[in-house]
Amino acid sequence: MQSNFVDYVKVNCKSGHGGAGSAHLHRAKYIPKGGPDGGDGGRGGHVVLRGNNQLWTLLALKYLRHIKAENGKPGGKQELTGANGADVYLDVPIGTIAKDEKGNILGEITEDKQEIILLKGGKGGLGNSHFKSSTNQTPRYAQPGLEGEEAVVTLELKLLADVGLVGFPNAGKSTLLSAITSAKPKIANYAFTTLVPNLGIVEYRDFQSFVVADIPGIIEGASEGKGLGYRFLRHIERNSILLFLIPADAEDYYKEYQILLNELAKYNPELADKERLIAISKSDLLDKELEEEIIKTFPENFKLIFISAVTGKNLVELKDELWKILH
Repeated sequence: MQSNFVDYVKVNCKSGHGGAGSAHLHRAKYIPKGGPDGGDGGRGGHVVLRGNNQLWTLLALKYLRHIKAENGKPGGKQELTGANGADVYLDVPIGTIAKDEKGNILGEITEDKQEIILLKGGKGGLGNSHFKSSTNQTPRYAQPGLEGEEAVVTLELKLLADVGLVGFPNAGKSTLLSAITSAKPKIANYAFTTLVPNLGIVEYRDFQSFVVADIPGIIEGASEGKGLGYRFLRHIERNSILLFLIPADAEDYYKEYQILLNELAKYNPELADKERLIAISKSDLLDKELEEEIIKTFPENFKLIFISAVTGKNLVELKDELWKILH
C-alpha cells in the first residue's frame, strides 16, 4: 500500500506576467483633444509558499507538476489601473524548505500562516499618461508588462520535533513511541517495519508536552545506500536531542552506538554535536547484574537508562531526563 507520507516534491512554478499599460487618448464630445489617459497594467500573480500547521505531509503537491499564477490585467482608459493577477498559494507543513535547481535555499517555513514569495509576478506596464510632456503632449505608446518568473522548485519537509529516536531496525523505537505518546505506529517483529517517520506528543506534567520523532531504522553502511539509506535522516536535523535506543539483546552495545553515531556524522557532521541520551530498550529481559555489565562496556561519562516499553520500566524517568535536557 502506498504511503500518504510525502516529504520531497519538485514543482514547476510560473508567476504571472504584468499587464500592459494602455495607450488610450481621451475623446469626448466637447473635449476633442483630451490627451492621453491610459492607465497602468496590473501586477502579475505571485507564487507564494504558506505554512499550515494542519498539514504533516507534502502529499497534496505530489501530483501538481505545473503551477501558474494569473497574469495581470491591462490598463484602461481614464487612467484606470488593471487588476492584479491572482496569487497562487502552496500550503505546506511547518518545517518545509524550498530550494532552486542549484540547491540554493529560497525560504523556510517555521511558523503557521508564514508566507514566502517564491516567484514574484511581473510588474505592470505604465500607461501613456506617464509619458506626457511639454514636447510630447499626445504619446501614443505605453509600456508592456514585465514577464513573470519560472523555475523548478524543490520542496523538502523536515519534521519539527524535540526528540529524535535513533536506532537499528527492531530496536524498539516504534514500541517506545506508542508507549509514551498517543501515536499508533506499525509494530512487528521484523526489520524495517517503520517505512516513514512518525510523530508523537509526550504529555508531561503540569500540562506541558514535547514532540518525539521516530524515523526508520539505520544500519551500518546507510551512507552507501544500504537499508533505507539516508532518505529520512533530514527529519532529525532539527531535533534538540537524539535518543539512541540499543536493544538489550544486542551483541555489542557500545559498538552499536558507535556505528549509529558514525552513520549520522557521515550524513551531517553537525548531528554528532547534538545532545544525546542512550537508552537500553527491552530491559525487562535483564537483571541488575546484567545491567551493571552493560554499563561497564561504556566509558565512565556515559549515562544509560534501562527502559522497557512493554512493562513501563523507567519510562517516567526517561521523560524526566528528556525534559531536563530540553530545558
